[in-house]
Amino acid sequence: MNVYALVHSRILDALEALQAEGTLPAGLDFAHVEVAPPRDAAHGDLASNAALVLAKAAKMKPRDIAQLLANKLTADPDIERVDVAGPGFLNLGFRPAFWQGVVSAILKAGAGYGRADLGFGEPVNVEYVSVNPTGPLHVGHGRGAAFGDALANLLAFTGYAVTREYYVNDAGAQVDTLARSAFLRYREALGEDIGEIPAGLYPGDYLKPVGKALADAHGPSLLNLPEERWLPMVRAAAVTAMLAMIKDDLAALDIRHDIFFSERSLTAGKDEVAETIEELRKKGLVFQGRLEKPKGHDDADWEDREQTLFKSTAFGDDVDRALMKSDGSYTYFAADMAYHHNKLARGFRHLINMFGADHAGYLTRVKAAVAALSDGKVDLDIKVCQLVRLTRAGEPVRMSKRAGAFVTLREVVDEVGRDPVRFMMLYRKNDAPLDFDLAKVLEQSKDNPVFYVQYAHARARSVFRNVRDTFPHLTAEAPEVANADLSLLRDAGEIELIKKLAAFPQVVEGAARAHEPHRLAFYLYDLAAAFHTQWTKGNESPHLRFIQAHDGTLTAARLALIRANAQVLAAGLAIIGVHAPDEMR
Repeated sequence: MNVYALVHSRILDALEALQAEGTLPAGLDFAHVEVAPPRDAAHGDLASNAALVLAKAAKMKPRDIAQLLANKLTADPDIERVDVAGPGFLNLGFRPAFWQGVVSAILKAGAGYGRADLGFGEPVNVEYVSVNPTGPLHVGHGRGAAFGDALANLLAFTGYAVTREYYVNDAGAQVDTLARSAFLRYREALGEDIGEIPAGLYPGDYLKPVGKALADAHGPSLLNLPEERWLPMVRAAAVTAMLAMIKDDLAALDIRHDIFFSERSLTAGKDEVAETIEELRKKGLVFQGRLEKPKGHDDADWEDREQTLFKSTAFGDDVDRALMKSDGSYTYFAADMAYHHNKLARGFRHLINMFGADHAGYLTRVKAAVAALSDGKVDLDIKVCQLVRLTRAGEPVRMSKRAGAFVTLREVVDEVGRDPVRFMMLYRKNDAPLDFDLAKVLEQSKDNPVFYVQYAHARARSVFRNVRDTFPHLTAEAPEVANADLSLLRDAGEIELIKKLAAFPQVVEGAARAHEPHRLAFYLYDLAAAFHTQWTKGNESPHLRFIQAHDGTLTAARLALIRANAQVLAAGLAIIGVHAPDEMR
């Protein structure tokens, strides 16, 4: 049951009735009619913009349309009051029975409550993390991982066929640098004193096991080979080891991808990069030309030459983009174009990419490439995850010796646990910087959102343990709870909690449409606050306690509300990848 969709449907029915009567003109477009909470809760439960968006086409005053709608909706038995406000907003207040029925609908829907069929089974490719396989993940990567995985869960929950993908940048200079760094550790494993790690190589201790594995497998034989012989072997071994480490780090967050797509595979067999360039050339979008020197570029490093260029400016980019380097190899962008071309060939028409803050300037050219390759038929949404500032009790956290330049994600997960990392990485919009305090996320207080939400679920479950002493038969699955007399839920706090529960399907749909899973984290905190508030009221006023020792009927009704609350909390936490505990220790 989606209350917002239900009320929206009733408003559309009223509008169609007014058209049938001739009070409203025929042919009006209702596509922009919306239902949402009013800005001020005192104005009612829900509000609609129907009169405002229809006035111009109807050639009527918004307030006149709103009044006609109000007259129609007043006859609805669920509606207690209808007010016309401001320039023509329609504010609706519903009778308690309407909200009480929501509890029954939630319990009947079970795990299906809040699910939607927005995607109609359409395949969507969600590419996230995609970190160069040159070392362990750092905390910033964890934000993209948590965001991407929660978004994938959210899209699956709303009817999409989701593929979770990781693009492995295993071609190019960075993996050759990795190989040379691993080779240095190989020499160290053979007993050589390698001294300080030279500038330009990866200094972290995480490559020591790779060096040892190479020494165990090859002994000193690689030392007698020229670089062009040992480099491919060491590179392959190092990339494999790094990917295994990355997968293990992600598994600690309960994140697993369906596909790890190798950049090197684009040219390992047939040359997909060349095929992509040729396809765009046939469309008149690849040409030979010169680029202007970028502003601020060092003249000594600038090479003015004729290049193979993609006409990116035809799709909103500020400059055309090079596809070939001066040595004849492909640019990174050319490979990225071919990778997205491969996604299209696999049948995806909905693409979502997660980029780090350092790739924000790369968005326009990638969108241009997808638009060109798909003739504008494929939608690509790129989400940028901003930086994470890691602190402990307000003080910056020092770099990790294991990584050599940053604090690893795994160290953070091992210290505070999976749930705080996943929840807090979503407790701020992805395009805003995030402060992550290792001490704060372990506090057992309202100021720690993940604790506050999980505690609400644990508290709800504890009521069913406590009720055994008084009413042993009133379990969460008991018929008396499932069929409770919900008209007994009359307290203002109980109704307010139900309204929060009723908003869940709308929050899910809105978050899925906008690709913004952080909305769920915010919602869960608000839902937890409503539940904790009602719990506290029971402590202060015994007649509001969930368990009424002398009234099993009222207790059953309140248990139904608590079960619905626990169900929604668990569903929301599952979407963002956080455990819903039955107890807090």
